[in-house]
Formats: sequence, C-alpha cells, structure tokens
Amino acid sequence: MKKLRIGVIGLGMGAGHIKGFRTHDQAEVVAVADTDPKRLEDRGGKELNVPGLYTSAEEMLKKEQLDVVSIATPNKFHKPLTLAAFKAGCHVLCEKPMAMNAQEGRDMLAASKKAKKRLMINFSFRFTEQSYAMKQQVEKGILGDIYYARTQWLRRRGMPGFGGWFGQKALAGGGPLIDLGVHRLDLALWLMGYPKPAWVMGNTFNHIATERAKIEKKTFDVEDMAAGFIKFKNGAALSLEASWAANIKDREFMHTQLLGTKAGLHQYNLAEGYNFECEFYMEKDGAQYDMKLHPPVPQAKNAMYHYIESIVNGTPHIATGEEGLIVMEILDALYKSAAEGCPVKIK
Repeated sequence: MKKLRIGVIGLGMGAGHIKGFRTHDQAEVVAVADTDPKRLEDRGGKELNVPGLYTSAEEMLKKEQLDVVSIATPNKFHKPLTLAAFKAGCHVLCEKPMAMNAQEGRDMLAASKKAKKRLMINFSFRFTEQSYAMKQQVEKGILGDIYYARTQWLRRRGMPGFGGWFGQKALAGGGPLIDLGVHRLDLALWLMGYPKPAWVMGNTFNHIATERAKIEKKTFDVEDMAAGFIKFKNGAALSLEASWAANIKDREFMHTQLLGTKAGLHQYNLAEGYNFECEFYMEKDGAQYDMKLHPPVPQAKNAMYHYIESIVNGTPHIATGEEGLIVMEILDALYKSAAEGCPVKIK
C-alpha cells in the first residue's frame, strides 16, 4: 500500500507531530513549513531529517502532493491554514484549540464537509494508556449516570513563552482557559460522552501576570486564571478551572473528578508533574470500596498514529471537528460570561 504523504506546519509543537506520524508504517512525513528559516533548517532538516523544507505553508501545499496536513501554529492561523489544506485536497489534523472562536470552528467544519476530507483536533490528553482505560471502564457503566464533574489544570507560575504569542489575545484568543483548560475540558467531556451544553457562567482574572508583564515590559493582554461552571442539557454539570499563575501550593496541579450514580472517578497528577494515577470509589453491599488503576493498561497509540490508522482503514477517528466545535462554543460562552458578568446560554 502506498504510504500517506504528510506535511507539517509549525516546528514548535509540530516536531512532536512529526515523531508521532513516524510511529505508523503507512505514514511518511515528506515536508515541513515554518516561518523561521533557522529553526526550519536546524530542527526540520538536521534534527528531524525532513526532506522538504518550506518557509511558506502555501508553497508547501502547492508543490507537494500531500494526503494529510498537520497544523501546529499559533491559534490565529488554524482556520486559514485548515481551509488552505482542504482546498489542496488534504485531510487535516489541527492542534488544540480548534480555532480562535466558535465561528471559525464552524467555518472549518463546513470546509471539511465541502471538501469531503477529515478534520481531527489534537486533544492529546485522550491518547494515553490511562485515558483509554478510564474511557473503557466508563463505557462499561462502572460509574452509572454521570451527574457532576470537576476538572482543573492550575499552575503556580507557568506562563508559556512569557511575552510571546501565548499571552497575546490577537494570536492566541485567550490565556490558560484556551491553552490548558481546553485539555482538561475535552478529557472530562469525552469521559462524560460529550453531553450538549445548555448554559455557562465564567470568571477570568489577570492580577499576577499583568503586573509581572508591566515590570518586565512584556506584552500580555489575556487572563492568567479562569473558572467556569457548565450546565448540560441532560442535567449534568461541570466545574472548570485553569491558571498560569495562582497562589497555590503545587507547581502543577491537574485533577479530573467524575461523580456517578454507581461510582466516582478521580484522576490526578503525581509529584506536580505529568504522570497520573486514577482511582474509582464505590459502594458494594453497604461497604465503601476504592479501586486503583495500575499499569500495564490497554495499549494506547498517539493521536497521529490513530489518525493515520483511521484513514488507512476507513474507520471513524475520535477527537472530531464536531467535538472541537463544542469545546469552542463552551470557551466562547465562558469568556462572554466573564466579560458581561452573567450566565450565557448556548444554543
């Protein structure tokens, strides 16, 4: 079988995309585009040994006969590059968040359907062995009906590339809510079965990072912390918190809790890092029991492998554009609620 020709746009997070695609024997990364010539040559050429190097994504799309394009750029460019890739006849894997706002997400979905090409969002927190195992247990009904969830990603001080594009609303669309919160929000929604949101209430804050930016004379015009409450049409609810700067004990704090009619689930990070444990809590015969998930657990493939495998086999992929749009609608509503000081309905 002929290998799928892959092009990657952006060599920040895109370097990880290249490595992910190379785990599948039916994928061949043939080109990469990045606007920084030095990074393109050093990382794309010398380090990653990609044959086709371009400083223009448009030129790459024109000259290379690509099957799949992976977009790992600042959020502002997700929509235009996705539309260009569809026009060039490619499937698209786009970094999270899907876009700057929900309307851009709708435009991307419409273009996907018009081109009859796939659109997947890189919600990477799903693609771990533990996440697959949690999803497997939830689908077996261990929790019963999930009626409440809480998900958090809080940093004591952790503003990515402070002074760079992450802290600029014009390039990123927002702060930790759209950067970190999007990961934990998607994970919770995925485990809950992606219920349809009805309304949200949100708050954003920027007390710590804004003061630091003034002192260091750096650009920063987004929030450094956000909190929100989401009510779903099925009656369930979800609390969400995300921060780059908050006066908490832990350097990095990630928790997701689900409460169900039969049991509860709690995933939490260890030692302020990126390793996690997961526990279930339940009642049996009038007694309270705890169950911990231990490795090894069902093998999980990375998002890039999953996407290629789905294309090759003609099977559905997860982390769809439709789910990405639901996330964007929630984020839009949370930011609007924070700005207006009142709950916001989602149609």
